[in-house]
Amino acid sequence: MDETSETAAPKPRVAITYCTRCNWLLRAAWMAQELLSTFRDDLGEVALVPASGGAFRIQVGSETVWERTRDGGFPDVKALKQRVRDRLDPARDLGHIDRP
Repeated sequence: MDETSETAAPKPRVAITYCTRCNWLLRAAWMAQELLSTFRDDLGEVALVPASGGAFRIQVGSETVWERTRDGGFPDVKALKQRVRDRLDPARDLGHIDRP
């Protein structure tokens, strides 16, 4: 094991909690794929967490960045990537997603 891996800060975990009864697995998996594609070098993991009761929540570490009932539905990919970026590296340019 090299010294850089021992001293590097752990990369954040994203957890996508989805309702299995509502059949939101595909939506959750698609969002996980989008996050992994965009933030591939900045994330430690993206986990899919099965739940029930209409749950759909996305957390970066312990912070909830999207919650279906609180935020009024599901995020579009632009809003999701911007909220995750704002937690990971607010100065990062997301390219065309950041353009009006």
